[in-house]
Amino acid sequence: MRTAYLEGRSIAALARDHRVSRGAIRTAVADLLPEHTAIEEDAPAPDLPVTLDMPGKIADYLRSTELEPAERAALGQGVAVRRGQGYTLRVTAALAVHRGLLARCQPLDGGHGLPAVPAQRKARCEYENRVSALTS
Repeated sequence: MRTAYLEGRSIAALARDHRVSRGAIRTAVADLLPEHTAIEEDAPAPDLPVTLDMPGKIADYLRSTELEPAERAALGQGVAVRRGQGYTLRVTAALAVHRGLLARCQPLDGGHGLPAVPAQRKARCEYENRVSALTS
């Protein structure tokens, strides 16, 4: 378990492999590797990748806009999941990338001389709620 943790295996994956709770894995890691679990007061939190479902209307809009390389890569690696008539794109990226994508969706609310399409505005609000849930 120690080797797997040091190689980057997640606590959740280790818990599944050993059929124990995540708390048990955290405790074992803390006991076996105290130098790897000590929290430094001044150290910034790592920007770990987060998986969020992005409405297809948002993904379609973003593909037609100018994006940063990290944002374009995140969209390109997303997995499309069929949902009724449309789809959602399961995007795994750092929270900062999700915030950047959300910021680029602001024109969907209308303004800037563009008409607001209710379905697109609703999709943007759904994505905003998902991103906001992670920050609070």
